Amino acid sequence: MPDALTPWLTRYRRHERAADIGFWVVVMAAQLVFNTAVSWFDLRRFDPGQPVWEPLLWELTSVPVVGALIPAIVWWERRHPLRLDTLPGSLGWHLTGAVGFTVLHVLAMVALRWAAYGALGLGYRVSSWPGVLGYEFLKDVRSYGAILLAILGWRFLLLRAQGEARVLDPPEPPAGESAPGPDAPAPVVSPPAPVRPERFLVRKLRKEFLVAAAEIDWLQAQGNYLGLRVNGHDYLLRSTLADFLQQLDPARFARVHRSWAVNLDRIAEIEPLEAGDARLKMKDGSQVPCSRRYRDALAAAAGG
Repeated sequence: MPDALTPWLTRYRRHERAADIGFWVVVMAAQLVFNTAVSWFDLRRFDPGQPVWEPLLWELTSVPVVGALIPAIVWWERRHPLRLDTLPGSLGWHLTGAVGFTVLHVLAMVALRWAAYGALGLGYRVSSWPGVLGYEFLKDVRSYGAILLAILGWRFLLLRAQGEARVLDPPEPPAGESAPGPDAPAPVVSPPAPVRPERFLVRKLRKEFLVAAAEIDWLQAQGNYLGLRVNGHDYLLRSTLADFLQQLDPARFARVHRSWAVNLDRIAEIEPLEAGDARLKMKDGSQVPCSRRYRDALAAAAGG
């Protein structure tokens, strides 16, 4: 399943955290320069004597606070994901998130301005807290929405390029089966056996294909999704690690970390580390962490 985006995705996943931080640093820096220029030109029209440094100071005490709150928006969206089936309820949660975003932004911004003006031997005073909060909310709700759209848009692009997997729907019961009559004895209900999917439907770059569960090398929890490594390719499945492991064969798959599980048949080498942890070297060349907590369970599963 080769494609031109695979090398790019591999590099991105290797440096995902640094790439995400770098993206937002560039965006915040551009916003700081743009907002400073706009504020300075607007003020100069009404007050030609307006010092150049003051609009810059205002943005230096505002934009970095917005950037520091981006991880909180990511965390909030993971707790209350925006999906079509939960949209009404999610919008309410994100309106609450926008209010909290504004309050934290204003409090931190004003504190920084008090400190900055004080260091310059000047005074800074908030004339009306309700007025400031209302004014900033009108701006911050747009910033909150833009950040949220950027997060969702980037995730959508990753899903299209990387691939999104889902468990195939179970087969429907045979047609022609009639419901039991009122005098029929109640059927004996036995606990349902766990449904263990053998294949997954994967959508990637407008294509659909099947991957076998036995070909999964390892699984990694990634927020609301579960990352699957299959024959050197990465796919995302909307599930938690604990829930999905219940659907897999416990004789083949074992949890080795709070966020990782592996296919025992795909382990090439176990490298012990300090403090009882280990590093699993997989047959595809990738490496998976194994925490001390799961070492005994891994050994028992591998021995079995």
